[in-house]
Amino acid sequence: MRVTYNRELKMKMYLDEIGIENYLPMRYCYVGKGWNRRKMLVPAIHNIIFIKSSQRTITEHKMYDKNFAPMRYMMRHGAGDAADVIMTVGERPMQNFMRVAEYVDCGMTYLQMNEYISSVGRRVRICEGPFSGVEGVIKRINGNKHVVVQLEDIAAVSIDFVPSDYLIEII
Repeated sequence: MRVTYNRELKMKMYLDEIGIENYLPMRYCYVGKGWNRRKMLVPAIHNIIFIKSSQRTITEHKMYDKNFAPMRYMMRHGAGDAADVIMTVGERPMQNFMRVAEYVDCGMTYLQMNEYISSVGRRVRICEGPFSGVEGVIKRINGNKHVVVQLEDIAAVSIDFVPSDYLIEII
C-alpha cells in the first residue's frame, strides 16, 4: 500500500500494534549536515509498506479507523476499458525480496518503479552464500552487472555483487 507524507514508520508501528502482518524494508543512511551527521535506519522505499491481509479487512480498517487515513491502495491500471486492479505481490517474489532486503548493511541498491522496472534480462537463481535460493534477473546498472530481485510494477532491490560461480541460469 502507498502511505502518504512519509508516515511509513508510524503506520508500521500501528499495524504491528493491531496485529496486521506487514513489512517495511529498511536501510542505513547518513542524516544531518556537517558534524551533526549520524547513521540512521530509515525506510528503503519511501511511501510504500507491504501488508499481508485480505482486501476486506483492510477496507474495513480504512472505512472505520482514522489511523488508516494516510494509506492508499496501489492500483494497476487496466488497458483500454479494463478496470483498475489492486496491486498484489505473490508469496514467492515477496519472500525473495524480503530475504535480500533483510541485509541492511550489505551492498544493496533500492530501485523504485519509476527508476527501473523491466523483466528483460537473464533469470538466475543464487545457489550459494547468504542469498542461496533467491531468484532474480541479471541487469547492468551504472555499467556493472547486478542481480535484481523485483516486485512487478512496485520496486526492486539489486545485490551489488554476487560471484558468477554462485549463479545458475533459470530456463
